[in-house]
Amino acid sequence: RVLGEEHPSTLISMANLAHTWKSQSRNEEAISLMEKCFELQKRILGTHHPSTETSLEALTEWRIEELAIRI
Repeated sequence: RVLGEEHPSTLISMANLAHTWKSQSRNEEAISLMEKCFELQKRILGTHHPSTETSLEALTEWRIEELAIRI
């Protein structure tokens, strides 16, 4: 069965892959994928959906870490 990019299961897989990449120190790829996932979640699930909020929290944390590394 093929699911589209906007299917909720696909969004979960995208977020999981972003977390996997982050754990492998593939930070830029992880942030980029999580940004895409977050934007899709906002549009499809809504801003206040728990998955959307969780993705935003991870994305915010990762961006702060990246800024701290650069300083």
